[in-house]
Amino acid sequence: MEILRHAVVLVHLTGFAILFGAWVVEAVGRKRITRLMTWGMVIAAVAGLALAAPWGIEYSLNYTKLGTKLVVLLAIGAVLGIGTARQRKSGAAPAALFWLVGILTFLNAALAVLWR
Repeated sequence: MEILRHAVVLVHLTGFAILFGAWVVEAVGRKRITRLMTWGMVIAAVAGLALAAPWGIEYSLNYTKLGTKLVVLLAIGAVLGIGTARQRKSGAAPAALFWLVGILTFLNAALAVLWR
């Protein structure tokens, strides 16, 4: 069971890497919101929700931390959705929304690593 949980952690980290990596590539380029960012968020979200279930562990989960990370995840999803819609309409994503995606993604990773 522990190996399966570690595999889900790997998928979760891969989703984060796709989201943040796609954002970094666009940050040095055209500053657009891409489908790859959305896919990375979805992969990280599904794996994160699977990790929030208390299976294959012998310790209690920090549900306050998990709830905070879920709120940040929902904010990332909202910003990606709004930014994508505005980008389709005007041809460019609003700069504030683009930068907010990177900030919120980094914040979610920081919460995961630093909150013990």
